[in-house]
Amino acid sequence: MELTTQLISILFFVALFAGFIDAMAGGGGLLTIPALLLTGMNPVAVLATNKLQASAGSFSASLAMIKKGLIHPKMMKIALLFAFVGSGVGTILVQLSPPDFLKKALPFVIGLVGLYTLFSPNLGKLQTTPKMSQKTYERTIAPLIGFYDGYFGPATGTFFSLSQVVLRGRELVQATARAKLLNFATNFASLIFFIIGGQIVWVVGLVMMVGQIIGAFLGSHFVVKGGAKFIRPVIVVVCFCMVVKYVFF
Repeated sequence: MELTTQLISILFFVALFAGFIDAMAGGGGLLTIPALLLTGMNPVAVLATNKLQASAGSFSASLAMIKKGLIHPKMMKIALLFAFVGSGVGTILVQLSPPDFLKKALPFVIGLVGLYTLFSPNLGKLQTTPKMSQKTYERTIAPLIGFYDGYFGPATGTFFSLSQVVLRGRELVQATARAKLLNFATNFASLIFFIIGGQIVWVVGLVMMVGQIIGAFLGSHFVVKGGAKFIRPVIVVVCFCMVVKYVFF
């Protein structure tokens, strides 16, 4: 892999746009993972390097949400812990086995998410009655999504957002804010184990990290200003773009 100035510049702007999308609806991995694969890295190094820049983006977005009072980390500490552990387990396993099953199942899962969002016009506009208790969500859904993020990753933010809306009855802006913090926990856990495994290409990851921080900062402000009307169509578009990518490319 030859790291030219042109290649580094392209990856920077890809990360910037991915950070913007991720802060609003998740799915930035749709852009960054294919871009990293085109550099010739092996798949595990791609996932590892992607986690470095994704961790910076989710941290930037989370910080913006905290400052605006949309989330309070102390109230989410159990969910964050379980999501962290799930991601750590997934990251260890992905370094030991190829993620063939997830690659085949991913288009169907993401397609269902997109269809559900598209045909639910009132999704997340108002807070509704929770279908699952906070305790059950923290101990089942959070670690499951965390495991998925550690093992593969794309659309983790989307899964966290929609699970908060559907299972916990939260409105979409609040759900998206919580998803950012949960996604940071899973990204950070995954990053730790990828560092231990020596899988990260640091030059690429650090350049993309700067782009992610800028994009996530801008995207988090659009979440607050645009609300559910802006986030919902982004989720739909991201989901179906990811399906097209995994099915046809």
